Amino acid sequence: MLLLLLALTLAVGTLTAASQSAHANAMTTTDPVRELARAAEPLRSTEPGAPGGDLRPLGRMIGSAKIVGLGEATHSSREFFTMKHRVFRYLVEEKGFTTFALEAPWSTGLVLNEYVLYGKGDPEKIMRKEFQSSYRLWNTREYLDLLRWMRAHNVRHPDHPVQFMGEDNGYAGPELFDEVTDYVSAHHPELLPEFRRLYRELRPTGSVEETVNENMAKPVAERKRTAADVRRAYELLQAQGPDGDRQAYEWVLQHARAISQTGTFYSYYDFSDPEKIARAMLYRDRIMAENTVWWQRHTGHRMLLSAHNGHVSYESDNPEQYPKTQGEFLRQMVGGEYMNIGYTFGQGSFNAMDLTDPEEPYRRFSVEPLGAGSNEEVLERVSRRDYYVDLRAVPEPARDWLMAKRLTRSIGNAWPEDPYQTSLGRQFDVLIHLHRVTAADLR
Repeated sequence: MLLLLLALTLAVGTLTAASQSAHANAMTTTDPVRELARAAEPLRSTEPGAPGGDLRPLGRMIGSAKIVGLGEATHSSREFFTMKHRVFRYLVEEKGFTTFALEAPWSTGLVLNEYVLYGKGDPEKIMRKEFQSSYRLWNTREYLDLLRWMRAHNVRHPDHPVQFMGEDNGYAGPELFDEVTDYVSAHHPELLPEFRRLYRELRPTGSVEETVNENMAKPVAERKRTAADVRRAYELLQAQGPDGDRQAYEWVLQHARAISQTGTFYSYYDFSDPEKIARAMLYRDRIMAENTVWWQRHTGHRMLLSAHNGHVSYESDNPEQYPKTQGEFLRQMVGGEYMNIGYTFGQGSFNAMDLTDPEEPYRRFSVEPLGAGSNEEVLERVSRRDYYVDLRAVPEPARDWLMAKRLTRSIGNAWPEDPYQTSLGRQFDVLIHLHRVTAADLR
């Protein structure tokens, strides 16, 4: 039960049958296929090693954006992952991008970045250790291939290294606590006993899954006390100010902030109160946006941000459960420096938790095409090839069609899950449509 509830923080909520018909009167009668076909750019491959000529129009669509959100319509389909690898490789080689950010814990990103930058550790072992609980779906052959490519790129191009970043707050690993206490020990040793006391309850002693489940099982009052402790540690470090190396201090302060974010996130959960769950979702998307902007501002990197469609989008499909998306927060924070790319697909397979089984194991599922009245039914007819289209440049009457809400698949960590009422034109700048996807190689 705890695993399922945390999984919902990484997915997009399920809509009821009543909400699916709430916007039926928004349907337009004009078929937009011809206008969409005129604007569509052919996508010749989703494989990372394919020549990048067909991505040049995408590069122009991205323009000067510093943070590019790249979504996914399922959390575990191979082609979404390999296409992200392909797009990132193109942006690194042709547009000067240097960070791949993933919907994964801040501490996990730091551990994986040590491998990407310096070859430290075995990426397969790191992924097996870090990608547990609701992050299990990132432990795939496809992401392993991406990390290995990033490491190989850095060996070949030490003067232009790429980096890996985790932006999420669902877990804070022991390395994060060590970074803070080691700094305090060196610069403010008189405060070290207090930091150890404040961190005692949240610092992990077991695996990721054990840590998450143990924390979420604690009474709300206890979780709130722990959140207050780790927030106090952050405030205490903040009050000290830099001692010598300002850059080192700012990074350690961000690590302390990330620990506090995890404690606060756990404290927001009250499983008996849907409004408090919604507040936790609001907090999570805001924090993911803040962490991403912090990284961009402190590194100066251009970044590809990989997350679910429901996080990179500008509008929530389900505002009662997910009041505001990370994409909305990013647009408010950095304006036009952020742009996004969403995905749709016709049919295919994916991995997800099986909600029909009390043990909720991860299994492979398949879905057939959505029927008439859905966004996908129209998008399937635009081109025989996979393609992408700049939704900002689509002419009328297709623009009106894009702004209306229609049934659209948006599959998160768990299955079954109902389609959403989605306005593609309000959610995304660019849309990639794949006719068929297959389940990722879950390890």
